[in-house]
Amino acid sequence: MMVAGIVIGAGIFRAPADVARLAGDLPAFLGLWLLGGAIAILGGVTYAGMARSMAGIGGEYRFLAEGWGRVIAGLFVWARMAVIQTGALATVAFVAGAYLATLLPGGELGWALASVALVTLFNLAGLSVSAGTQRLVSLAIILALAALVVAGLALPSGSLAPAAGETPAGDRNLGLALVFVMLVYGGWNEAAYLSGEARGGERALRRGLLGGILLVALLYVAVNLSYIAALGLDGLTATPAPAARIAEAAFGPAGSAVVALVVALAAFSTLNVTTLTGARAMCALGRDLPALAALGRWDAARAVPVVSLLVQGAVALGLVGLGGLARDGFEAMVAFTAPVFWLFLVLVALVPFRVAGLGRLRLPAIPFAAAGLWMLWSSIGYARVLAGQSELAGWLGLGGLALVVAGLPLVLKKAAARSAGSGPARP
Repeated sequence: MMVAGIVIGAGIFRAPADVARLAGDLPAFLGLWLLGGAIAILGGVTYAGMARSMAGIGGEYRFLAEGWGRVIAGLFVWARMAVIQTGALATVAFVAGAYLATLLPGGELGWALASVALVTLFNLAGLSVSAGTQRLVSLAIILALAALVVAGLALPSGSLAPAAGETPAGDRNLGLALVFVMLVYGGWNEAAYLSGEARGGERALRRGLLGGILLVALLYVAVNLSYIAALGLDGLTATPAPAARIAEAAFGPAGSAVVALVVALAAFSTLNVTTLTGARAMCALGRDLPALAALGRWDAARAVPVVSLLVQGAVALGLVGLGGLARDGFEAMVAFTAPVFWLFLVLVALVPFRVAGLGRLRLPAIPFAAAGLWMLWSSIGYARVLAGQSELAGWLGLGGLALVVAGLPLVLKKAAARSAGSGPARP
């Protein structure tokens, strides 16, 4: 249940529209959700084994440092700050914006911008969300998903499907569709770090990951079946907020409002956690790299990294603004983060082949790395195609990789200082 609670988030209320467009047909659409669950299990098993074998904190940073050295590990920290974390904030903000726009005037872009600004101010004030509140939000999401399954399957088949010619043209790309699926399965890597606390050790954690992700996969397939039953594949493609539309048809305006509010709360919960952890990681990087020293300032009175929060919020707001200029802001932000995210995840997946004593992890790591390479290749290729068509999302996808390269001089300078004995001793 802990694994399921970590994985289930607001993405299932928004990403299926993009998966439907990119999958092209119903068997591929449903198969991708099952495949995504399998990849999450393989990745979780690989991560859990490494987390248990490499004692200590740091997660992917530690894995990469052990397998590839401190330069690659340092570049990963830079990538999290410059691309992955801020891009994730913008991505989730578009989910909140899509559903708040069904409740209130202001439009998707307006509410996406407001979401980032409000959560940043919330964290600047030194406020925090309790674990109990987080659990209540998770429970509300699960109840909303269960209600959607019942509502979508109870409505007359295809009753909300659009008329012919009212759906956007599809551009089939199974690899990119899987990127959106894995976005919705996000969190399995966080669950893998519970290995030290799991009774029964790694074997118990494997069972927990298998059971939890299977539960999530079944729930996701059921929700998507309800979307398809009510909207049809073409209708889902044209509906960025399918849950609100189905709830309105089944339960009236009040039902739609409740679902939209639950999704917005779920998105705000994710935004809060991402803002909190991202700013602290940025602060730590500022203390480690003299060129970014301003980011390391800490406000003791409020116990927050003020400069890091402001910079992170400003970058995320800029990304939301750029996404608003694209054909689909949510898709544009996924295009921005996906190549960088999967580049480093593939490097993590290959660590068992570079570190002695991890041979038992190579069996799950091989298909996990292969899937990651497929998604990396697909996301870069799609960005190149869109850039060739002068689509902003394509330039954003290539720009994320360029930002990672831009951080290389900083990381190399730090490594050289450490080798000379003049740099900080800590990682």
